Amino acid sequence: MNSERDPDHYRRHAAICRVLTDPKRLMLLDVLRGGERSVGELADLIGVTLPNASQHLSVLRAAGLVDGRRTGTTVRYQLAEPAIVEACDVIDRIVRRRTTETAVDRPLVRAGA
Repeated sequence: MNSERDPDHYRRHAAICRVLTDPKRLMLLDVLRGGERSVGELADLIGVTLPNASQHLSVLRAAGLVDGRRTGTTVRYQLAEPAIVEACDVIDRIVRRRTTETAVDRPLVRAGA
């Protein structure tokens, strides 16, 4: 992080992290790692309505994480900060490790016990 402990830096950092708190936004970023997609394609791929996908893309765009490009009547989105998927991958590895550890540590529960 920032060795100078600049509060403004940490506020900006927290603002980006807040954008990443919604699972649908994480799914959108994950799909966009594969390249540019239309809003309709993104909605279909993550299983949400077109207006819902548009709303989440608007938040990601306001945060500077995705860019939109209009071609005719279609808006196509791509990652504006491709490195964000690397950060998501780090967190994904932590989640997977913790999920595995929790499953191993969990005691077996017997029916009727």
